[in-house]
Amino acid sequence: MMARALSADPPTLDRVSSPAYARPVPPRARRAAARGGSPFDPQETPLARTRRARRMARELALIHPDAHCELDFTNAFELLVATVLSAQTTDKMVNRVTPTLFAKYPDAQALAGADRAELEEILKPTGFFRAKATSVLGLAQALLERFGGEVPGRMADLVTLPGVGRKTANVVLGNAFDVPGLTVDTHFGRLVRRFGWTAEEDPVKVEAEIAELIPKRDWTMFSHRVIFHGRRVCHAKKAACGACGLAQWCPSYGIGPTDPEVATKLVKTPAASDTE
Repeated sequence: MMARALSADPPTLDRVSSPAYARPVPPRARRAAARGGSPFDPQETPLARTRRARRMARELALIHPDAHCELDFTNAFELLVATVLSAQTTDKMVNRVTPTLFAKYPDAQALAGADRAELEEILKPTGFFRAKATSVLGLAQALLERFGGEVPGRMADLVTLPGVGRKTANVVLGNAFDVPGLTVDTHFGRLVRRFGWTAEEDPVKVEAEIAELIPKRDWTMFSHRVIFHGRRVCHAKKAACGACGLAQWCPSYGIGPTDPEVATKLVKTPAASDTE
């Protein structure tokens, strides 16, 4: 599966089925979030939470029609390695390094036989390059020894590989094998907690709870949309609440500027946010 090209258009916050600056009535959870508490409302019924989550998911599809995997890759091996390298750095930085990396080591066999010093030099811009060199060397060797140099298409097999957890496995399964998966990275976890869909911090528990809310067929694209929203609108330090099309359903509305003019200035274009 080939990577999709990044859209030249900025996020389209105007493509929503209701006003982007809707002023909702603050629920109990919104008051709790404003006080710094959890926006998760235990009094919200599972059915109500599911309906709200799916309504927000539909809105995300309108807000971010260009959502996609922001790591550049042309096959499952490249995506697997790129995802491992993306730890503690940006996708943008990984995308700068991988053309050189894959030109020199195009498959598991070539990477497994790489000269460590040369590999570390290529990976140096990504940070923690010695540890990452160890990870990808071990990964390539494991692929050769146990899977004939091919990337397996099952979660149970992927998570046995060095440096591969459920998040990385879901990225590979969803984008290289079209197997639905939820990618619980820092953006995803932050947003679904702000949405009041879960109070869990553990990524595995977050994945399990969100899997109950969103239809399985939508998991991969839903993950991309949430991550896009986290990178461009719902920032960790200052969310652009007044420019968010999810405002009327979000219990965390108000944790960032609610004035539309102020908030709009916080929204990042793909070029500006570029996969932070």
